[in-house]
Amino acid sequence: MFARLMPREGNFFELFNAHAERISEGSRELAAMMTNFSELETRAQRIGEAERAADKITHEAITLLHKTFITPFDREQIHQLISKMDDILDLIKAVAECVVLYDIRKVTPEAQQLAEICLMSCERVKTVVQLLTNLKQTEAILKTCEEIDRFESDADRVMRTAISKLFRDEPDLKQLIKLRSIYELLESITDRCEDVANVIEGIVLENS
Repeated sequence: MFARLMPREGNFFELFNAHAERISEGSRELAAMMTNFSELETRAQRIGEAERAADKITHEAITLLHKTFITPFDREQIHQLISKMDDILDLIKAVAECVVLYDIRKVTPEAQQLAEICLMSCERVKTVVQLLTNLKQTEAILKTCEEIDRFESDADRVMRTAISKLFRDEPDLKQLIKLRSIYELLESITDRCEDVANVIEGIVLENS
């Protein structure tokens, strides 16, 4: 009786796509922040707004999960996917907050490069989430996941080079600590994008 009263299918894909759009917005603002320091507070505020909007979408998706009888794929995978997506924006917000709180006046080419890799990775997350609405698009989905994996490897390589250069060339200890933290947070964004790709790969392989 209870099962018959529950919604048979929730519109999870709309929520996934709405969240992915917020990720894209946040990553664009972050890349711009690393390029132009004239609007730091404004960009940080926009990133905060995107993160709060994404939090609401995550809450809505989890609430819907508990209320829905039949889901498009495994319930645990739905929970993992929306949670991992939320982690991306949490880290984007953390970078923006650090840039403002640390009072960073200039950024290195390496930080800019990492932010660009983050942007490209987040845009691929948006793409692959949109593709997820049709699990028959297996080849396109897996190819996009592979691209996200490559971006994570690229970011890891850039971060290692950046930190090595930082310890070799940066005389100001405070600046060194600040920039190392920024580098590590930026690289972590691509890690979380890879987490999303891994969840989606699992969904596709199990349902193909």
